[in-house]
Amino acid sequence: MGSAKLAIAPAVPLSLPAGGAKAPPAWVGGALRWLLRLGSLLACVALWELAAAKRLDLGLVTFAHVPPPSEVGPAIWKLVNSPKFFNHVNSSLLRVFSGFLAAAVAGVALGLIIGRSRAAEDAVLPPLEALRPIPAVSWIPLAILMFPSSELSMIFITFIGALFPVLLNTIHGVHAVDGRLVAAARSLGAGRLATLREVILPGAAPSIVTGLTIGMGTSWFCLVTAEMIAGQFGIGYYTWESYTLQNYADIVVGMVFIGLFGMASSAALRRLGTLAMPWYRLREKQS
Repeated sequence: MGSAKLAIAPAVPLSLPAGGAKAPPAWVGGALRWLLRLGSLLACVALWELAAAKRLDLGLVTFAHVPPPSEVGPAIWKLVNSPKFFNHVNSSLLRVFSGFLAAAVAGVALGLIIGRSRAAEDAVLPPLEALRPIPAVSWIPLAILMFPSSELSMIFITFIGALFPVLLNTIHGVHAVDGRLVAAARSLGAGRLATLREVILPGAAPSIVTGLTIGMGTSWFCLVTAEMIAGQFGIGYYTWESYTLQNYADIVVGMVFIGLFGMASSAALRRLGTLAMPWYRLREKQS
């Protein structure tokens, strides 16, 4: 009986670039995305300039008194070269990060306790849910009465702004952990602390990072409210003072810096969260 040879065709890629051209490097796609983002920002600035220059009146919205970017740019340069600029920035950074760090610690700790204990959820969560809808500006009179210094009052306002996003996202992350993983850890002899460290925290980490990112943004959002209380320095105080003095371009300058600092700090938190969760990055790549 003659032996037959099985011919195996060489492996061929499922799809090839047209004309046999090589696929573009990976960095090209990233560069195109950044160009698109930059283009969208420039387009918004151009539309703003056009609407302000034409004093566009849309009925419900009017740009008759809105300063154009051509006026805001010199105002930014003037503030950056002012000797008070670093005092404004340092004061705001201290208040925002102090309030945010306190909220991060309290929110994550309370979220883990409430998420893992039904008794704690019944005892602690209802008062917090009753406080959550209260806007930050409503806390100003009480904050002045509660704290001995205006600085602590301002930090408290930024703390309130960041606390609830961190808290609720942590609770959601703990509840979303697969119960089978917890049962498997206990069946292998893991105690409560080991289960919390090895199962609950890694599983809830993506939600916690999301809550921290949102909380950082709301801290900056509450900055103007916080610095309305008192003080002589701060980006929020500068914005509010510009409004009272009717320096319209300076109002936008304060808004621009709050937006830039808020965007940068939130992006830094997301990056740190990604670096701290290699298992989450791997899962995203595989999905």
